[in-house]
Amino acid sequence: MPFQKEPPFSHGQAAHTAVLYCNLGTPDAPTAAAVRRYLAEFLSDHRVVEIPRLVWMLILHGIILRFRPAKSAAKYASIWTPEGSPLKIWTEKQAALLEQRLLVLGLHVRVRWAMRYGSQSIPSQLEALKAEGVTRVLLLPAYPQYSATTTASLFDAVYAWAAGTRAIPELRFINHYHDHPAYIAALQAGVEAYWQEHGRPDVLVMSFHGVPERTLHLGDHYHCECFKTARLLANGLGLHKDQYKVTFQSRLGRAKWLEPYTEPTLIAMGQSGVGRVDVICPGFTSDCLETLEEINMEARHAFLDAGGKAFHYITCLNDGAPGIDALAAVARQHLCGWPVDTPPDGLALEQSRQAALALGAPR
Repeated sequence: MPFQKEPPFSHGQAAHTAVLYCNLGTPDAPTAAAVRRYLAEFLSDHRVVEIPRLVWMLILHGIILRFRPAKSAAKYASIWTPEGSPLKIWTEKQAALLEQRLLVLGLHVRVRWAMRYGSQSIPSQLEALKAEGVTRVLLLPAYPQYSATTTASLFDAVYAWAAGTRAIPELRFINHYHDHPAYIAALQAGVEAYWQEHGRPDVLVMSFHGVPERTLHLGDHYHCECFKTARLLANGLGLHKDQYKVTFQSRLGRAKWLEPYTEPTLIAMGQSGVGRVDVICPGFTSDCLETLEEINMEARHAFLDAGGKAFHYITCLNDGAPGIDALAAVARQHLCGWPVDTPPDGLALEQSRQAALALGAPR
């Protein structure tokens, strides 16, 4: 592969360390055209759809991209904000707050955000970091549980960029943090705060994004890591086995996916007389289409229409302090041993003070 054009470089320039916080991606607008562009890139990834490529391309371009974009655009429109896609908004905020939190912890590193698909691509952000003199990059996925469909695909994008880059930065990859104490503590804090204000449900449903069942048999760790996250969270909340359920959402196509499926489970619960359910999505660090529309709208209606009395959705970590603390704890652990930037004399104290104020520290 020929080397791509690289940013200007001068020998002896200062070296810097950065964290690149990576999420899945989002269309640029809630329109059929924008969704079609996004889906064409997303669903063309061999990590996402593991069937013979020629067959899949015929299905994708001959059927799916003809009919699905308009339907999906309507769903995106139902959650779109004046500032844009919720996923983009939360990811950008998380990256900024993570940089501030690391500064408070004494780590003066740059934090940028990128998307695997769509705008703000991983290659573009790696190029931007190189232009800033960054020579060490920690890749932090927004996916707590490892899956080849998400985490490995993100790494693929980095490897592809590196294959065409002459001076490659030092790279570190975080595979997962599904059982990291700080991550579990953040989830627990969110649930407990919600229950303190709204009371407790009959059942807590923990809904994770689904993947085809065959990925489990092929060696993907995702299924096991989801259940471990759920078990640790349930233990922290003091829940018995009959007080919570683990389900999987977002099934695509006719193949068998990880079970039990979220919406059918909620319907069965409503029909069986369960009065109130609370739903949390511990596989998503920020709210997005799959949580705001699929869970808080579609699943809500399904449960209530089936006879359920009350449906409560507990939001993702988003920009809350517990979630930012968890990301900082994970990043700090994996930055260990790398030198961090040293601000000019007197600047570090003021930056730390400003960062602490931004995070809500006492004045």
